[in-house]
Amino acid sequence: MQAKQWIAALTLTLISGAVMAKATAPDIDRLGKDLTPVGAEKAANKDGSIPAWDGGLSKAPAGFNAAKGYADPYAAEKPLFTITAQNAEQYKDRLSAGQLALFKKYPQSYKMHVYPSHRTAALPKQQYDDVKKFAATAELTSGGNGVAGAGTSAVPFPVPKAGEEVLWNHSIRWEGGSYERDYSWYVVQPSGSAFRVAVTDRTVSERMGYFDSKRDNASFSFIAFYRQPATLEGTIYLVQDFMDSTKDPRKAWIYNAGQRRVRRVPELCCDYTADGTEGLRLSDQYGGWNGQTDRFAWKLLGKKEMYIAYNDYKLSDKSLKEADVVKPGHVNPEVVRYELHRVWAVEGTLRPGARHLFSKRTMYFDEDSYQLAFADLYDARGALWRTQETYAMQYYDAQVPWYIGMSFNDLNSGAYAMDFATFEEKRPVVFGKKFKASDFEPDALRRLGGK
Repeated sequence: MQAKQWIAALTLTLISGAVMAKATAPDIDRLGKDLTPVGAEKAANKDGSIPAWDGGLSKAPAGFNAAKGYADPYAAEKPLFTITAQNAEQYKDRLSAGQLALFKKYPQSYKMHVYPSHRTAALPKQQYDDVKKFAATAELTSGGNGVAGAGTSAVPFPVPKAGEEVLWNHSIRWEGGSYERDYSWYVVQPSGSAFRVAVTDRTVSERMGYFDSKRDNASFSFIAFYRQPATLEGTIYLVQDFMDSTKDPRKAWIYNAGQRRVRRVPELCCDYTADGTEGLRLSDQYGGWNGQTDRFAWKLLGKKEMYIAYNDYKLSDKSLKEADVVKPGHVNPEVVRYELHRVWAVEGTLRPGARHLFSKRTMYFDEDSYQLAFADLYDARGALWRTQETYAMQYYDAQVPWYIGMSFNDLNSGAYAMDFATFEEKRPVVFGKKFKASDFEPDALRRLGGK
């Protein structure tokens, strides 16, 4: 091994050792006391603009019917104020570089209506018990590219001390154990013209027991059926993911309906672009963030207070149409609700010799759910290039803090994608469904494609 390679390997080993420390007994003892059961600060902030966490929104309101969309428990509230290009400088300490860039790019149309903050995130009690149970054994492996000892915990690192720990808290967070949903994404040109891609997907947490069998090191399996446009109709993707991708790399296959052929997709990770997104969403941006951590050097920057899209029940309204949401340049600000919340800030810098479209990414994760809220994404020259935003919502009937949509904006071209939207879909999301593992294997794709 050459001297430079040896030094690089030694440096990575030392860094990895520094971030692999398990949670201490005093850390774990804080859960449910001054920290919430998942490790967020329970108390309000100094001026009370972020309230104390009181258990979240864990029950559906009377008359709730998911088929009609989620009733907005805060529909009567009015904005406290609105941030625009004209006053954004006043709020810059609570905005990211990407948010400020959107105000500059769209000074006439982009705005943020800021409402009172509500800490609605709530998980089932069993999940809280599992977080505490496995906090002492969960640890990073393979230099942060995997996790061991997490058991069935949805938050393996409730008191994170490294950027990779926050990333893993996001990647394997509670999503109901499994879900089946219909959703769409819209690829929007600068003029506002858009085309729609419709998908049905099923995602199953194998490690949490939502399959009828279980493999070692398994994390989740995902299968997606394209319903439109005609050029993609009948296409099926299958992905099997693992807790340590160094030990077991992601496996992926695609079924082509026209050819009735199944083939491997070995490159379905990192900066591989998803079909039908025009390159606006990469594989490791699916669900906010997922996959391998090893292409970037990660740094935990700490917490900050930030205005993020939160409690976006308006976007679940089944009376909405494409024209109500999809506007030139960005999602319609009138259907997005912003609140002040504490977030974990994590910065990733592309490692020397590694390949990715982004040279740097700064990502902000909600402290109560560990869900990605916003990301600033930089090109190969180090210039701010894209932004990524999650529209968060508590699915109170299933006790799942999740999202109702995401957007991916290209600051250079003016194009964007609105992803994971369900407002035009008739079926509600189904959580907690058990599946057969045999239906998530490549030899089942042809049979599934014929249905």
